[in-house]
Amino acid sequence: MGTPVRRLVTALGIFAVLVAIGTAGYHVLGHGRWGLADCAYMTVITISTVGFYELGHMREVPGARFLTVTLIVSGLGVLAYMQSSLTALFVEGAIGQAWRRRRMLREIADMSGHIVVAGAGSTGKHVIEELLATRTPFVAIDRSEHVLDQVSEELCGGSGKMLHVHGDATLDHILVAAGVARAHGVVAALTHDKDNLYVTLSARSLNARARIVSKVVEDEAAPKIIKAGATSIVNPTMIGGRRLASELIRPVVNEFLDQMLRDKDKNLRLEEIVIERGSSFHGVALKDTPIRRETRALVIAVRAADRTFTYNPDPEYVITDGTTLIVLGETDSIVKLRQLVAAG
Repeated sequence: MGTPVRRLVTALGIFAVLVAIGTAGYHVLGHGRWGLADCAYMTVITISTVGFYELGHMREVPGARFLTVTLIVSGLGVLAYMQSSLTALFVEGAIGQAWRRRRMLREIADMSGHIVVAGAGSTGKHVIEELLATRTPFVAIDRSEHVLDQVSEELCGGSGKMLHVHGDATLDHILVAAGVARAHGVVAALTHDKDNLYVTLSARSLNARARIVSKVVEDEAAPKIIKAGATSIVNPTMIGGRRLASELIRPVVNEFLDQMLRDKDKNLRLEEIVIERGSSFHGVALKDTPIRRETRALVIAVRAADRTFTYNPDPEYVITDGTTLIVLGETDSIVKLRQLVAAG
């Protein structure tokens, strides 16, 4: 909307300047015989090419008709520019927004296995940033269209590029529009616990298999949200307090983690890779897998099917169905590793 509005303002400014020049020109050429109101009226009807009125005794004033011709020629260009600016504003505004909204809803309707982020505010924005960094498909929901456009502009490089649904995430039809029934996971990142509770209840009723992670502000709300169907909860206040203490006790570790997350050239992440049934990794020792050779990812822990963890696993560790690999690597390496693991 910014460019068409600027164009229209520029056109109106040129039109106003042209009217001022024409009014002053007629007044000066006529040596005061015509009032400013008559001069302005003559200028406007001349620029608009209506031309049904002429100032009295104009033929007797040298240069008056030349000024009229000049205004007519100039007015044609100014009016054409104004008309094109108005058309662009209308098309890119009402029609353009409706077309982009329909296209976005069609894209969302074709999605499955994505993440639904309820709330794009101060917390949801960081969730979206991480999903973008890990190339995880998602759909954002927020009540404020301005917030959605702002986050899209800041993180995706342009308003409207981020798939989103404008509306109240606590309403079922908004979650349905975001494809929650086909989603792999849901993040409830709204401001108030009661809203996150509603989102959790609705999302769980619409998708029994989704992993739902909810933000919790008050400690007493945590068990209620878990009972409502949340897979896990996150308390930003608790995490913030632990981070403050960690900065005092182990500053180098925190610096390493920050650099790992913020380095856009390497884009290192800790990820989990699940060995599904039928994977070529089943029954193979870690040393015999192509993990290091083809992806350069580092396996730092393994969770067996019985949910027991083995940290810094031995190269002889045998992978089986249901094993989860905790790996450290670049985003491209993680994507490649997922493809290798999925291959039969």
